[in-house]
Amino acid sequence: MKQERHQAILEIVNSKDILTQEELTAELSAAGFPIAQATVSRDIRELGLIKENTRSGQRYALPAGGEAIANPFTRVFRAGLVSVDFAGNMMVLRTLSGMAMAVATALDDMSFPDILGSVAGDDVVICVVKSKAAAAALTEKLMP
Repeated sequence: MKQERHQAILEIVNSKDILTQEELTAELSAAGFPIAQATVSRDIRELGLIKENTRSGQRYALPAGGEAIANPFTRVFRAGLVSVDFAGNMMVLRTLSGMAMAVATALDDMSFPDILGSVAGDDVVICVVKSKAAAAALTEKLMP
């Protein structure tokens, strides 16, 4: 039953913007999984779901690549990141106000070999990347 419920949660968060645990509980109940909000909270942790920023607010989602995130730095990265773009061999990561240093630290912890270095301000991180192609690939990978 738990495995089926986890699969249902993944399908729900991939198809709808779920902003709260209460919304997820209601969606699960409608899908035939009537459970308590505390169980939903536990399931969210077990699945490694994150809250990601969107234009309309924060929603539950799987991390990039669809894998559970165990590293707390990566959680900070996803929570603080707003957008990623590149020009030539430089990437610009926009963050929530005051989060650039934390996002840059998390990025450093990810140890991407193509990133030569980064500089953080208040809400922007600039990264120098080895090549334009590497910057494009990393931008796609890191896109929120």
